[in-house]
Amino acid sequence: MADWGKIGSRGNVEDRRSSAPAVVGGISVTGILLYLLVSYLTDGQVSVPLDTFQPAPQEQTQNLQEFEGSDEYEVFAATVLGSNNDLWEATFNKGIIVDEKGNEYGGYIPPKLVLFRTATDSSCGVATSQVGPHYCTLDSTIYLDETFFDELTQRYGATGGDVAEAYVMSHEVAHHVQNLMGITDAVSSEIQSNPRVANDLAMKLELQADCFAGLWANSIKDLNILSPNEIAEAMDAAAAVGDDRIQEKVTGRINPETWTHGSSEARVASFTKGYETGDIESCDTFSY
Repeated sequence: MADWGKIGSRGNVEDRRSSAPAVVGGISVTGILLYLLVSYLTDGQVSVPLDTFQPAPQEQTQNLQEFEGSDEYEVFAATVLGSNNDLWEATFNKGIIVDEKGNEYGGYIPPKLVLFRTATDSSCGVATSQVGPHYCTLDSTIYLDETFFDELTQRYGATGGDVAEAYVMSHEVAHHVQNLMGITDAVSSEIQSNPRVANDLAMKLELQADCFAGLWANSIKDLNILSPNEIAEAMDAAAAVGDDRIQEKVTGRINPETWTHGSSEARVASFTKGYETGDIESCDTFSY
């Protein structure tokens, strides 16, 4: 296990795991997005009922007393988030973050991370366990049910481990950074005007987030927190969520034309680029 105690920073983590899940009629926005994504990645070969993504009824979930107070996982998540904030605060303060006209961005605004179980309220709808870790642009918040990592290891064959989980959190922080930089809005606008490039741009957005996660790993390298074997955990997690790996597991076949996140090889390469260079300019996936 990595020596996270060497990091003194703590991010803003809200622990809702002891709360009853939010319940609303119908399906959440994130649920719809996941339904469409699964359908698209599997080329329509898997039928995913919309009610799959509805949160469980409130009476089925007990108030989990074990999560009251700051437990080990909450501290871990806050530490990973804090170390990401250190990186991006320093990056923004250096004036490295500029727009296409050369204008520097303002100070970094840290995101919040919400830990939950089953389902919880989100400005993007209802965040559910089925959706997995995700970032909501409307409230600048990352939503995470850590039982997702059991699925990552059991269904998709990832090695697992705390560094793999830290990679996933850092990938979601990267989406927050993309939002602050205006990249997310630019990609969304381009997709609306030219839907044919949706897959390509979505993939570039995800691969850049992997590269940004690599920058995070590079930023703590000199603290001797991570060993080479532990870096391999992060790379293995990146490979596990490659479009090709997911498609093969779900349907038994691979269709690159429907990819939106990148292949296992591409995701590992993007993370590695950020980790080895420590240079944000190396993460510009939109320049080619």
